[in-house]
Amino acid sequence: MDTHLTADPGASGLAALAGLLADETRAAVCLALLDRRARTGAELARYCGVAPSTMSEHLSRLVDGGLLVRERQGRHGYVRLAGPDAAAFVEDLAARVAAPVSAPAGGLRAHSAGRAMARGRTCYDHLAGRLGVAVTDAMTARGMLRQDTGFALTEDGVAWLTGLGADLAGRPSSRRPLARSCLDWTERRPHLAGTAGAELCRLVLDRGWARRVGTGRAVRATPLGERELARTLGIPAGTLDPEGEG
Repeated sequence: MDTHLTADPGASGLAALAGLLADETRAAVCLALLDRRARTGAELARYCGVAPSTMSEHLSRLVDGGLLVRERQGRHGYVRLAGPDAAAFVEDLAARVAAPVSAPAGGLRAHSAGRAMARGRTCYDHLAGRLGVAVTDAMTARGMLRQDTGFALTEDGVAWLTGLGADLAGRPSSRRPLARSCLDWTERRPHLAGTAGAELCRLVLDRGWARRVGTGRAVRATPLGERELARTLGIPAGTLDPEGEG
């Protein structure tokens, strides 16, 4: 029997993609852009503590590799993640290496920021952290979401989100699934992504059920949000912020 293996032609592409995040600066850039905002090279250089010329080289590699795209507004150039698929790739990898935030690292300010991210944040365009997982679990318990055969929104889930004002049709040309599981890197459990996750996040912020904390990705349920999530999904008040954090 011939046991000779033929090299898979996709191996070189996989190695190149993995190599894009093998550098700590490029990994930091991708994580910073998970808030869905576009950033200039100068902003990212300051954030990462590297020279602008060094950042320019890193950004070129990330753009050429398909993880980032460039945009121009007048004289200013920006970069952002290439889309939901790129964001999911980065977040899924982060979930496999990042430890939950439990101990101070880098001082009190960094620890507070880490706790805020763990409490609730946006993962590109959907809810993550304790908030995102709690909503996902509550939707599952109420028969709005199925997780037994992969993530699938039920008729009750579609009716609930549509009733809140969600547009679940998506762009006609989009291949994005209605519901998708995204592994949460702090909770180590799945939260809702896909079109439904994006619309849920938009509605929660637009309705004032949660607010952004600072200029990063962290979000926090408001008193109104805690009441509404308790009323509509049965999430006990206080469970999203049990210690009155930050």
